Amino acid sequence: MKKSLEAYKVDFFDYLKQFRGYSELTVKTYNDVFKEAFAMIEQEVRSNETVLNIMAYRMKIASQQSKTIAKKISALRSFCDYLNHVGEPVSLQGDESIKVAQTLPKPIAHEHIMHAVTHCELFDKCVILTLYLLGLRISELASLRLEDIGHETVRIEGKGKRTREIPLPPSLKILLDHYRKIETPSTYLFEKDGEKLRISSLRYIVTKSFKTIGMKVTPHQLRHSYATILLNNSARIADVSELLGHASMVSTQIYTKLANATKLEQYIKAHPLCREIDGTH
Repeated sequence: MKKSLEAYKVDFFDYLKQFRGYSELTVKTYNDVFKEAFAMIEQEVRSNETVLNIMAYRMKIASQQSKTIAKKISALRSFCDYLNHVGEPVSLQGDESIKVAQTLPKPIAHEHIMHAVTHCELFDKCVILTLYLLGLRISELASLRLEDIGHETVRIEGKGKRTREIPLPPSLKILLDHYRKIETPSTYLFEKDGEKLRISSLRYIVTKSFKTIGMKVTPHQLRHSYATILLNNSARIADVSELLGHASMVSTQIYTKLANATKLEQYIKAHPLCREIDGTH
């Protein structure tokens, strides 16, 4: 992009007034939308095209009336049309329809998770922290093979046979290495008599462990906590979506209600557990 978005915005407003005949009030309305949106737009260059990811902004305004949302998105689309017209290839990402879920699983506070695992046996602790630190679905945890766990990443086969790589925090690797020496699983990370542990058994471990500290927690809430922590630490929605294994970023908003994602920080720095687990305890 030859100029900044702010510079192009000034040119766009001049175009609206001089060539489209828009009133000062209408232009001011556009300007208000851009001020709100530009602070949250994630800009990325792909080949010769600039992609403006407005998912974070969409999530911020998701609770507003549908007509209001439509007008704001229309203003951004008009701006992109203008940029393409003046020879600046630009596209919007994240402007799809968003349905806000009526109820969302509440994330569990980091300190509550840490409190729960201090009361766990090693096996149960590994189940909970693997779910939490990798943001896995319970079905993905059940199918996790030892051969898929590398030194720095974990390979996960999720829904629709989509494979993704998730960073493996050093603290979790130390903990799992310690667990494998003691439990000696043969094929799957969590197994019984050579067979992978059933989903119902893994779910029971989670609910039982949190029940000891007076909390009712599901495996899915640990996945939601994972996404929430990353976004709270400025991870980009696009990156969190990829880590969660979503086919579309529209799905990611089901797990979070945050709207201030900017740039991705290093994964290890974004998750507090990466610094706090002592793998031998």
